[in-house]
Amino acid sequence: MFDTVKKAFQYKEIRNRIFFTLLMMVVIRFGSQLPVPGVDRNYFTNWFSQQTTSDAFSLFDAFTGGSFLNMSILALNITPYITASIIIQLLTIAIPKLEEMQREGEEGRKLLISITRYMNIGLSLVESAAMAIGFGRNGLLENYNALSVISCIVILTAGSAFLMWLGERITENGIGNGISIILTINIISRIPSDISTLFEQFVTGKSVATATVAVIIIVGIIVGMIVLVILLNDAEIHIPIMYSAKFKNGKSSRQDLPLKVNTAGVMPIIFASSIMEFPVIISTLVGYSGTGWWSEFIKYLSSSYWCKPAQLKYSIGLLVYVVLLIFFAYFYTSISFNPMEIADNLKKQGATVQGIRPGRPTQTYLENKLKYIIFIGATGLTIIGVLPFLFKGVFNASVSFGGTSLIIVVSVVLETIRQVQSMTQTMGFMKSKNRSLLA
Repeated sequence: MFDTVKKAFQYKEIRNRIFFTLLMMVVIRFGSQLPVPGVDRNYFTNWFSQQTTSDAFSLFDAFTGGSFLNMSILALNITPYITASIIIQLLTIAIPKLEEMQREGEEGRKLLISITRYMNIGLSLVESAAMAIGFGRNGLLENYNALSVISCIVILTAGSAFLMWLGERITENGIGNGISIILTINIISRIPSDISTLFEQFVTGKSVATATVAVIIIVGIIVGMIVLVILLNDAEIHIPIMYSAKFKNGKSSRQDLPLKVNTAGVMPIIFASSIMEFPVIISTLVGYSGTGWWSEFIKYLSSSYWCKPAQLKYSIGLLVYVVLLIFFAYFYTSISFNPMEIADNLKKQGATVQGIRPGRPTQTYLENKLKYIIFIGATGLTIIGVLPFLFKGVFNASVSFGGTSLIIVVSVVLETIRQVQSMTQTMGFMKSKNRSLLA
């Protein structure tokens, strides 16, 4: 990685892109500290401390880099855009027109991006209005009146739109995907405070032997999860493809069709978490604190009660979470990888899977292969997704860089490194070509 960065800085264009990305990161973190005028910045901190199911908001706080908890002008951050993107992806299955756009190439992609932008603004307006009105009347706004509510809505919506625009500028002029970069820097910004919390809980005030063991275990778990995420992210199965075209020596040309083990990425965890947490968040926001069946039901859904030795019955909710995670791993892969389409394309290109007849047999072969690797990927995702809940329940070790956040950070970092490597190789090729022409 260091060698890649060293080579990248040798080229002015790549160097400028890296500096631009770093500058935008500074702007994002600065904006995350600017408070919305007229709000009580300690409101959410005090409010969260009183909630027994506040874990439902931990992922949201991690995605916003703490700007939501601080109620800054970027409090909504890019979460509305992420939600809009997910909704559009799902709608492409149900709405033929959107599916047609997706297949139209660059022009269709631009139309889908425009729709996502408008949906982002709409979701930002709804979320900011809910916060300004719902929380404003309970103390979030220092002066609860029409002017302060409208100002809060406008500022929060503008902040979300600004970050969307900033993400697109990073994609065009910087390194990596802008939205992913913003999400990653938000998550990373929370890690120092999480590490500090872990050390205060398990190391500070302990004997030297106990503290040493605690440090080794903490570091070992973090490094182990990072390695597991990297292996899961990079794991591929290569299917040999034979083409009918032949080389001059009479041998058939061959290529490999790579199938990623974790084809769905982090989406299954996000979907499963959203379904489990939605009733918890709604119940918390409306201030329900009853003792009836609904209150008991919420405890099964809340990760705050999972894996606790004294309350093991609530871990049934964790089993439901695992089932949802595996289901969405299969579901999301089915909409992002189409064996029938791949089989048809191979047939049109005069290519066959080695040892398999073209057409329907190839489709069946790919479907069976896909079921096998999805199971492996879903198992890996389950391990990564469940471990944070296990440590939270047994050891009360709560951190924001759990399964979902860790997969996002590692995936974005690896993808960004690959892009830098690709740009460096391209620049090197062009430089050597220019030299040969001048010679």
